[in-house]
This record gives sequence, C-alpha cells and structure tokens, in this order.
Amino acid sequence: MSDETVMTDNDLLDGQEAEQEIAPHIEVLFEDDDVVVIHKPAGLLVHRSYLARRERFFAMQLTRDKVGCHVFPVHRLDRPTSGILLFAKSSEMANVLCEQFAAHTVDKEYLAIVRGNMNEAGTLDYALKEELDELGDKDVDPNKAAQDAVTSYKPLLNSEIPYSSGRYATSRYALVQLSPHTGRKHQLRRHMAHLRHPILGDTTHGDGKQNKFFRAHFGINRLWLIAKKLSFNHPRTGERISVETELEAEWFSVFEGLGWDEGVLSEDTESFIIA
Repeated sequence: MSDETVMTDNDLLDGQEAEQEIAPHIEVLFEDDDVVVIHKPAGLLVHRSYLARRERFFAMQLTRDKVGCHVFPVHRLDRPTSGILLFAKSSEMANVLCEQFAAHTVDKEYLAIVRGNMNEAGTLDYALKEELDELGDKDVDPNKAAQDAVTSYKPLLNSEIPYSSGRYATSRYALVQLSPHTGRKHQLRRHMAHLRHPILGDTTHGDGKQNKFFRAHFGINRLWLIAKKLSFNHPRTGERISVETELEAEWFSVFEGLGWDEGVLSEDTESFIIA
C-alpha cells in the first residue's frame, strides 16, 4: 500500500539519530506507590528489543530512573506512537493491571489524523491475522487463525486544503477519535487502512504518496497517532483512574495548516479543544 522507501517504523525519526546522546524527555502524568503513568514521545521504544540493538534509551529505563524504582510494563505503544503509557511498580500490581487489559476493562482513547474526510462514527469488527516477525516469531504457526479485533471510531474535524497530493487538485484529511476494544498489533493502523482512511505517517500500512506530501508540506515527520486518554481501575484500591495527556506542539502546527485552529470539537469530547 505504501511506495515509500525513505523510512520504516524502525527508523521513523532517523533525522534525530545523531542526537542519541540526549535522552528523550519523559513526562510523569500520574504517580503513586503502585503505578506510574507517563507521556511517551514518538520514536521511543517501550523496552529493549533485539530488533533495535543500537538504541540507548527506552521508556521503561527512563521511567525507572525518573521515579527511582523498577517499573513493570503492562501494555505497549508502538515506537512511532506517542502518548500515555502505564507502568506498575511491582510484579503484583502488574499482574492485576494485565488482567484488566485481558478483560477489556481498560478504556483507551487515541487521536489520529487520517487521509480523506470522514462523516460518520462507527465500530469496526474486523479480525486481524497476527503480524509475525521474521526472527522473534519464527516458531509461531503462520497459519494461525485471525484474531478478533474491534475498534470504535468517531470523526471530529474535517479539512480540505488547496494542494494536490495525488490525482486530485485538493487534499482532504480528518481528525478522528479512536477507541480500541481489543489489543492487536498495529490494530488502529490496520483498521483505519481497512476503512481506506489510513493514518498519516504510517509507513507500514499507510499511503506512501500521502505520507510524502504531508511530510514535505508541513515539515514534520512522524506517525500522526497519539494515545490521548487511559482509564483503569487502580490495582490496589479499585478506584477508577482516568489520565489524559496534552497534544505535542507539532499537532497544533498541523492543525493551523488544516484550518483547525479554532473551535470546540463537541460537548462529549470537550477535552479535545483546539484553540
């Protein structure tokens, strides 16, 4: 689907590799004796991987250093995705949180910029074949049945700009709120591609021509997907905790270029205010 040869997910931020000596900034959004929630910047791996032996910094390590204790991952974000990431401070609390993710009682909200205008909300129930890694998954059955995958989507804003990115004289985009109800690999990216509204900057499942235009037009190279909000039951007290993060400054630069610099999206998404 993509005709790009410039970058892949593993080197999406290749232009910043010269700055590897400077640790990425980790912002702590919520912390107590049992859990810590951070904002992970785009381009940062959650933990060490044989696929990225050259990397020096990882969200897990940076969070540990920042809060002063070992942390345990309970879910993941793809390397190019930014936003909310939850860690437990003990294996006991991690197990409780992992059970919540497995039971689908954790609510996740993302924002994405996608190709084309969208006018109707909906829920996509579309099973996904497991994406296997050539080395890490060499013992996994390639004929394994597709896994259930469900995503709710809600268009928030549309834009049409007078620049051609393909065969048409103008280019259309949408800001979409996404809520995955399952946790399959690249689920949001694959589901939006299935809906023919691929997420901008997705070099694996996206539209190469659109990515190239968007990158050149706005001068920003990233996957336009952010984990905006996470709600879970506290693993010790049971209290419902909701944590939300701010959009990075680059989002507002693109919003201005798409004419989204004013207005409130809607009452039921009042936290997503663009001003």
